[in-house]
Amino acid sequence: MSVCVDMRSSGWVFPTALLSLYGFLANCRPAEPFLTPYLVGPKNISQHTVTNYLFPIWTYSYLSMLPVVFLLTDLLRYKPMIVLQGLFLVSNYLLLCFASSLPAITFLQFNFGVVTSTEVAYFSYIYSAIPPEHYQRATGFVRSAMLTGFTFGATLGQLLISLAGVSYFTVNAITLGLMGAAFIVSFNLPMPGRGVFFGSEVGEAADQLEEKPQDTDPGVTVGQTVKAKARWCSRGNLGRAGRRMWANIKESYSSKRLVYWSIWWALATANYGQVFNYVQLMWDHIEPSSTSSVYNGGVEAVCTLVGAAAAFSVGYMKVRWEVWGEFSLGVFSAVGAVCVFLIGLTNNIWVSYSGYVIFKASYMFLITITTFQIAANLSMECYALTFGINTFVALALQTVLTAVVVDDTALGLDIVTQFIIYGCCYGAISALFLLRGLYTACAHYCSSRSSHTTQQIQITHTEGTDSLSTQM
Repeated sequence: MSVCVDMRSSGWVFPTALLSLYGFLANCRPAEPFLTPYLVGPKNISQHTVTNYLFPIWTYSYLSMLPVVFLLTDLLRYKPMIVLQGLFLVSNYLLLCFASSLPAITFLQFNFGVVTSTEVAYFSYIYSAIPPEHYQRATGFVRSAMLTGFTFGATLGQLLISLAGVSYFTVNAITLGLMGAAFIVSFNLPMPGRGVFFGSEVGEAADQLEEKPQDTDPGVTVGQTVKAKARWCSRGNLGRAGRRMWANIKESYSSKRLVYWSIWWALATANYGQVFNYVQLMWDHIEPSSTSSVYNGGVEAVCTLVGAAAAFSVGYMKVRWEVWGEFSLGVFSAVGAVCVFLIGLTNNIWVSYSGYVIFKASYMFLITITTFQIAANLSMECYALTFGINTFVALALQTVLTAVVVDDTALGLDIVTQFIIYGCCYGAISALFLLRGLYTACAHYCSSRSSHTTQQIQITHTEGTDSLSTQM
């Protein structure tokens, strides 16, 4: 039986299929688009408390956990962190279903911070579990499963609430069941043989010693020898991993163009995170869920489909991204800025919904281009590290925004003013990259023209030399 499992696990189809199934189930959360109506309604928590006290705790928890999780993910070889994510997803919806006190709901925000910080394990697992020649196909399957799960969950939640008249509690209970299924699936993921940065020297040393116990000191047990060897390998492995990480950081950020793409990634993702986190509160402000029908699930499903289509279209666009990429970031960031202002300043819920759909689609379009441009110029090790660093910087910026703009201990601004600030931030990003993009395009044009002129001079000189030689 173990031989059968090893044979299945050694290929790429089995781990990819299991991870895709886990991604579908873990992201199929019918209750998520209705979190704010649930908290301010059945849970009887004021909108001010949700906005200015509870949601900031999630941001702080996410930031504090991400560096630890990033290192542990590779050191523990991915699977344990995915299992941990499944466990915390279950506890998250147990708390949503049955907790009612403010301290319990406060802990829930920390709990969800752990869930989001472990997403790095989900996105990175496949690169250590399968051969490199299958990376592209496996990545497509895994990301498609995640988006499909999110879309299906949002649609299911909307249908249950709008057509079946199901309560928010029941929708959360259904989501709890789905998270339990995801948790069970996570246990069946095969354990990768090595991490990206922390290799498998410890495991290999242990296996070798177990296979050859006769070489050890008769007075020392095999288990003691294995542990001693593992400790020695661990110290050396940590040192090698640190040096490898530093070398990859230098390689990743040695290119100015990749640095600019990473800057956009961090700035835009920080602002996107704020809009995504607080848009439900904005909608509840425009049209209170206690007195109106809520269509958050349908909107999120449409957003995902439109965004996925926009991201998919990137693969078929014939654009010289090294020339026009930064300018495109500026143009579409301007679209995002207009949409954020529209979401926050309108009194019509459908106009706000529409603005959010366009905003999310433009972000998914740009982040796909950015990810592709960075990944295309880096090794997988460098890309994994760049992804982690850019995500951390984005989260740090988002935490600063939360601490200053949202948190009650600082400004504690109302939701409308918050969205005006997020719109201004996106406008600043747009202006920065429009200017940078124009400079890059002009520099390329001047360089091309100069190169063309030089070639013409060389051709003329060659023709003149040939003519002179003929006359002589």
